Amino acid sequence: MTVTPGTPPTNPTTADPFAGREIWFLTGSQHLYGPETLEEVTANSRDIVALLDGSPEIPVRVVFKELLTDTEAIRRVADEANANPAVVGVIAWMHTFSPAKMWITGLDALRKPFLHLHTQANVELPWAEIDMDFMNTNQAAHGDREFAYIASRLGIARKTVVGHASRADVRAEIGTWARAATGWAHARGLKLARFGDNMRFVAVTEGDKTEAERVFGVQVNTWGVNELAAKVAAVSDTEVDALIETYLAEYDVAPELLPGGEKHQNLRDGAAIEAGMRAFLVEGGFSAFTTSFEDLGDLKQLPGLAVQRLMAEGYGFGAEGDWKTAILVRVAKVMGHGLPGGASLMEDYTYELAEGREKILGAHMLEVCPSLTVGRPRLEVHPLGIGGKDDPVRLKFDTDPGEAVVVSLADLRERFRLVANVVDVVGPDHELPNLPVASAVWVPRPSFATSAKAWLLSGAAHHTVMSTAVGIEAWEDFAEILRTELVVIDEDTTIRGLKNELRWNAAYYRLAQGF
Repeated sequence: MTVTPGTPPTNPTTADPFAGREIWFLTGSQHLYGPETLEEVTANSRDIVALLDGSPEIPVRVVFKELLTDTEAIRRVADEANANPAVVGVIAWMHTFSPAKMWITGLDALRKPFLHLHTQANVELPWAEIDMDFMNTNQAAHGDREFAYIASRLGIARKTVVGHASRADVRAEIGTWARAATGWAHARGLKLARFGDNMRFVAVTEGDKTEAERVFGVQVNTWGVNELAAKVAAVSDTEVDALIETYLAEYDVAPELLPGGEKHQNLRDGAAIEAGMRAFLVEGGFSAFTTSFEDLGDLKQLPGLAVQRLMAEGYGFGAEGDWKTAILVRVAKVMGHGLPGGASLMEDYTYELAEGREKILGAHMLEVCPSLTVGRPRLEVHPLGIGGKDDPVRLKFDTDPGEAVVVSLADLRERFRLVANVVDVVGPDHELPNLPVASAVWVPRPSFATSAKAWLLSGAAHHTVMSTAVGIEAWEDFAEILRTELVVIDEDTTIRGLKNELRWNAAYYRLAQGF
């Protein structure tokens, strides 16, 4: 692990992921209508962009790039968007009729996420004033149909939004796509550190890391856990003391962990792991990481508190070497930045199967992110029972009630498959005084039995990201941008329909890759 001399390391997860990012707004027309009409089209386009840029629903800048009226200009803008790292996506709108053959080379060259906005300059029609000049200028109703035809013929992955930009629901759709596009942008070049290998003999945490870099843009590499342990050993008492003060201020700390308590050294060791791990990740420019309880080297305890706090900062994390879930957690953190709720590693652990009360109790050994609650977590220490190390410290809390999505990423040899289940987080039926970890309890849609059958038939993993900040639409947009399979389990799911969907998907994705 090296850092360029003279370049101070920065934490890639603590900065606003939307800062400096922008979407280019392109308007299509043609020279047939004359300069006065094109001036009006340009002015109207700037008005539309003014409704989008800076609106509370859209987290990045929306920039009117230019009015495009010929093939060469469209291709040039596509190349410029591809080359500009600030651009996370492109929006196109055909204010007038823009002959779509002009767009072929530009759309074919575009490598950034793409949204087609089907709108028009005016909200209401001026019925008594409509003449042919008005009709020639305001013909998005069929100009966008011409454009959508060529996008469909070229097989361009895109999101289509319909409605006037003055409407909050229209801006919200664009904003959700912008969040997904920014998640995609942060995945491109994301560096993920695996501390040790994955848990032995486990299938779903395996996968093709080379193909993952091609599809997601993520660099997945492994470091020996003792390289991390060396960083932990170098942490000073002053650094540990500062973290202890933070813990005392932010959490309800169990008495045995307080200064002078019989387990206070466990807390100091946990703080050293946090400081050392953060230093390693920051110096290497990593935004995600994994650990494994089977590969702890010289670490004194399995990282629990450290992982929880780093996830809360925005890092992606996967337990037991699960780098695919670590990617999802990081993407969810980016997409949900600034929204109520959070994202965390999650695992389906055990069930309540009483008729009419079926639900899932999710947890993990230690590592559930406190961003899933607005409450004040309790900092505790308990024996782990596996790993052969000292008792680890961890934050305990219940996930706040509300709608959520749990998402899995599976490697199916020739492709990746995302599986997402819309769920309702509820409180536990009773207190959990003996459960020593943070947890979430949820009722899956459309029902427990249908959800579980669908999940199992889809080959989805037991590790997931639970997202309470962004919902299913963001994951649909993210999958569309990546052209990656997404299976959605929600209130509309039936087992018969899902079986057919899986069969059709298998045929489509194999054929789409060619021979």
